[in-house]
Amino acid sequence: MHSADQTIFALSSGRAPSAIAIIRVSGPQARAAVERLCRKLPTPRVAHLATLRDLDGSAIDESVVLWFPGPGSATGEDVAEFHVHGGRAVIAAMFDALGSIDGLRPAEPGEFTRRAFENGKLDLTEAEGLDDLIHADTDRQRRQALRHLKGLLGVRAETWRQQIIEASALIEAGIDFSDEGDVSAELVAPALRRIAALKSEIEETLCSSAQSERLREGLTVAIAGPPNAGKSTLLNRLARREAAIVSPHAGTTRDVIEVHLDLDGYPVTLIDTAGVRDTHDPVEQEGVRRARDRARTSDLVLWLVDANDKAAPSPQNEGDHAPVWIVRNKVDLVAAKGEGGAGAQFDISAAQGDGVPELIAALVAYAQDYFGAGEMALVSRARHRTLLRETVAALDRAGRSAGKGEELLAEELRIAIHSLGRLTGRVDVEDILDVIFREFCIGK
Repeated sequence: MHSADQTIFALSSGRAPSAIAIIRVSGPQARAAVERLCRKLPTPRVAHLATLRDLDGSAIDESVVLWFPGPGSATGEDVAEFHVHGGRAVIAAMFDALGSIDGLRPAEPGEFTRRAFENGKLDLTEAEGLDDLIHADTDRQRRQALRHLKGLLGVRAETWRQQIIEASALIEAGIDFSDEGDVSAELVAPALRRIAALKSEIEETLCSSAQSERLREGLTVAIAGPPNAGKSTLLNRLARREAAIVSPHAGTTRDVIEVHLDLDGYPVTLIDTAGVRDTHDPVEQEGVRRARDRARTSDLVLWLVDANDKAAPSPQNEGDHAPVWIVRNKVDLVAAKGEGGAGAQFDISAAQGDGVPELIAALVAYAQDYFGAGEMALVSRARHRTLLRETVAALDRAGRSAGKGEELLAEELRIAIHSLGRLTGRVDVEDILDVIFREFCIGK
């Protein structure tokens, strides 16, 4: 990231062409940019209609201009927004005009949000929630991200941090009065009780959020099985579009095809794989290898077989750590009910749709169990979980160090305070800031 002394600008709305395009400017030269393009400074936080002009005085567009002087802005700096017509030529002319002003440069990905974080407008968990909200594909992902954007985890973590600081103050006071045994014991005892209560509370939060990270990543379901069993037809049926090529010839699908679904608000990645069989075709062999690899790393495997094939192969080494559901397809072509094998979990016709609603209902139920109450959980990232576990471990060591010296106890509490500070971005987070904010889109 460049210096915060520079003024940045970027398109903060959708890709052109669009009805309206919002161009945002943030930094010490934002006021100069507004005065240069509008010829005057609008009333703060009041929409102002103006004709924007370039440095030569030529009109660029009729625009609604908003002026937010810092620190009362989204980034904590002086901020301006130009709401122009969303044509590519208009946006290009605006970028040319802004780029010709001394001290202005295009923003990098996530730079607006990073400045908001650095200026105390939001903590690191809120910034991550904003990124999750931008990338949310389903309603449940949106609700989870919104909870983090509201700072619920950050507020809870800061409360824990303050309580540990208070306990640490008691321990430090006990150290100061170590020559007076009764006073020292009276100070350390309530600190230990508080430490034990906090450890239990944080552990409970971790347990209740055990599956919350999964909601961000989604559920992966692989459709596997022998060739010509109807895997691509089932994929298209579930996706409600022609996502994969369907052919009566075995081995049509050679590579892995992925489709992202919103399944009752749950994010699901559906994978169509090559038919699993022995073959001498090197291209098909690679497809079979990839099919097996994806099945093994999926969260659920639908093993699709032809209900008319009494010798249909059973799954072998599919889904090492995931359930495998047997799905008998083409039941509409079975001469008599129950033919084609017994014990199948689902009987469907991917072509006609028979039995597919029941399969979808089962997938929704599986997703509900898989994700749990993820959208209501406080913890949604591996980073959160790691730091909270470090905090719990430090508190546990602090509790077990009672009677071994207050200095050791105080040091463990400092470690716990530091871990919670890293969670919200209060301390020592420079090593992860670039990683987090470079995932944002430009203009955010």
